[in-house]
Amino acid sequence: MKRLAAALAALVVAAPVHAQTQVQTPAGNPGEQLSPRRIFESPDISGPRARGVKLSPDGLSVTYIKTRDDDLTVSDLWIADVAGGEPRLLLDGKQLAPPERELSEAEKARRERAGVATRGVVDYAWDRRGRLILAPVEGDVWVYDVAARQARQLTRTPGDEIDAKISPRGTYVSYVRDDNLHVTPTAGGGERALTTGGTELRSWGTAEFIAQEEMDRHTGYWWSPDERAVAVAFVDQTGVDVVERPEVNATGARVVPQRYPRAGRPNAAVDLYVQPLDSPRVKVDLGADTDIYLGRVAWAKDGGALYVQRQSRDQRRLDLLAVDPATGRSRVILTETSPHWVGLTDDFRPLADGSFLWSSERSGHRHIYLHGRDGRLIRQVTRGDWPVHEIEGVDEATKSVVFSAFRETPGERRVWRASYARAGEPTPLTPAGGWWTVTVADRGGAFAGTYEDPRTPPQTALYRADGTRVRWIEENALKPGHPYWPYTGRLRTPEFGVVKAADGSDLWWSMRTPPGFDPARKYPVIVQVYGGPSGPRVASNWHTPEDQILLDAGYILFRLDNRGVGHRSVAFKTAIDRRLGQFEVDDQLAGAAYLKTLPYVDAERIGVTGWSYGGYMTLLLLTAPDSPFKAGVSGAPVTDWTLYDTHYTERFMGKPSENPQGYAASEVVARLDRLKPGALLLIHGMADDNVTFDHSTRVMFALQADGKPFETMVYPGLRHRGGWTPANRMHRAMAALDFFDRKLKGD
Repeated sequence: MKRLAAALAALVVAAPVHAQTQVQTPAGNPGEQLSPRRIFESPDISGPRARGVKLSPDGLSVTYIKTRDDDLTVSDLWIADVAGGEPRLLLDGKQLAPPERELSEAEKARRERAGVATRGVVDYAWDRRGRLILAPVEGDVWVYDVAARQARQLTRTPGDEIDAKISPRGTYVSYVRDDNLHVTPTAGGGERALTTGGTELRSWGTAEFIAQEEMDRHTGYWWSPDERAVAVAFVDQTGVDVVERPEVNATGARVVPQRYPRAGRPNAAVDLYVQPLDSPRVKVDLGADTDIYLGRVAWAKDGGALYVQRQSRDQRRLDLLAVDPATGRSRVILTETSPHWVGLTDDFRPLADGSFLWSSERSGHRHIYLHGRDGRLIRQVTRGDWPVHEIEGVDEATKSVVFSAFRETPGERRVWRASYARAGEPTPLTPAGGWWTVTVADRGGAFAGTYEDPRTPPQTALYRADGTRVRWIEENALKPGHPYWPYTGRLRTPEFGVVKAADGSDLWWSMRTPPGFDPARKYPVIVQVYGGPSGPRVASNWHTPEDQILLDAGYILFRLDNRGVGHRSVAFKTAIDRRLGQFEVDDQLAGAAYLKTLPYVDAERIGVTGWSYGGYMTLLLLTAPDSPFKAGVSGAPVTDWTLYDTHYTERFMGKPSENPQGYAASEVVARLDRLKPGALLLIHGMADDNVTFDHSTRVMFALQADGKPFETMVYPGLRHRGGWTPANRMHRAMAALDFFDRKLKGD
């Protein structure tokens, strides 16, 4: 990365270290009211945002995906030179994407799992030489030649090329089509199938449903660094139960026989092979127990070893296997165990000398460790009563690791650098406060960083290894000309605080008050809840402008992170072990009790809303004994954990046969006798393949059988995340507002 260092050293930095653009409120202007329709119209009301930011291998360019100003549903690929100048459009997503192309069910499901909400250029990759950029577009594969500044379509087939990749040296493009793995030379020539005989139920190279939905593994094959072989998974779903779910669309309905592994039931069987390009494949020894999860796969830097993370079915054990790719023989070199669960991460980083970096929660917080080639612990790299979020990058020249962490507060994400060769305190690369997301160069330590806070929409810049800003990529400054600028006078900054849980834990909360807030008045409150085991919702980031609809309507918005939320200590996260829906409810009720002590809160007009786990929590909170909540909007809720998938549910609850009391206590229908008449608006997409529609229909049936009134809003054709258009999202937001106005304000 000498060229990167030279390019950065030659630049003159006009801005001070870490400086961010500050919001300027229009003088003498209280701000226009942001209309709901404008929130969902183009251009993006939050301004231009760079997503999928990557540094070119030579360090001279930065590439990123951005939605179009004229269409929020289409994204393009852009490039900016490190040395300066205006960014330029590289690939026009609207021009490349055929509007009539109907994606395959497999590609739709893959996008749903990955949370892809646009079409056009939704993903891309550089080859490691920096000559080519691969861009899958609506089922076909395009390759951009950097030197020629020209894009060409590499595949033209009726079927979709799924999970397309460019090989490390740029010699091949690979993809899965018709359940087999194929490769095509980037220079031109015939396609070659590396596997044959794949079917929908017995497929090559595709991550199974559970891996995509819950394990954050979205691929089923991995190139060796020398391009001589590919590690490829073989997935057999024949033993997985068929769950027949309805898919109701605007123009008709069908029954989808989905292979869905519910808690306690069989998973897909997954094998792993090493497939050389010029010789027969070799099966990897994953051990005698076949009821396991293939967690992660990675190659050594020199391609001499394949590393596999094997997770036990109960998720209390994670083994790191070192595999001989020539024979498939494996040995366990590292094992993590927990009486609760061992989570999967992407923090395994092999180094050139054979050692590797690894993160573990063995100390009670997630920290980084250096291990030798044989798995022997060399040293602990980070330590303290705070958790590492993830390893962002490694610079082997300086023997340092760049990582993000929640060090000051659970709601602020900051970036740090630490030496893995010697002991010492980490060095901050970004200032305290706000929320950082970064992409680090493969060598040299430079990074592209995106910063946001409650008054700063996401803005992306290129930074030197010491954290000094080099240039803006998308400044997105909230100033005249920005889409949000006319409304900044009504932008509400949250207040943060802490209440205590029953066990003494700190529960962080945030609160936003309406524009023109008068502490002498009393206001209705809407609690925005998630509550499940994931990242914090109480965060110092840019909040969705959709919230302004409720704020402008005169509501206080309140959030609280209960026990079980991630990015805290192991003790805080695992308090919910084997008892979902218990401590989370207790903690949210503690938050509601705090709200009722505030003189400006109307204790008789508190509502609650959430989606997915938050929808589940909404139902639990509405049916808690002596519930303080007058009304709630529950979106796509889990209502019975025996109906949800294996990897997620069993991590926290075990199998139903092992924890019948926990499953019974967490179930929703048995609590519905405590629901106040008319207090519920139930929302669900009618093609949801994650939290299937029967979670909601069983609530509907029970309430109807009990003669208890409630309201519903269902959305034809929509899944759990994907397919929600701006019009759908606006309708959902306005339906919730209408419901809360009628129930909390009597409007």
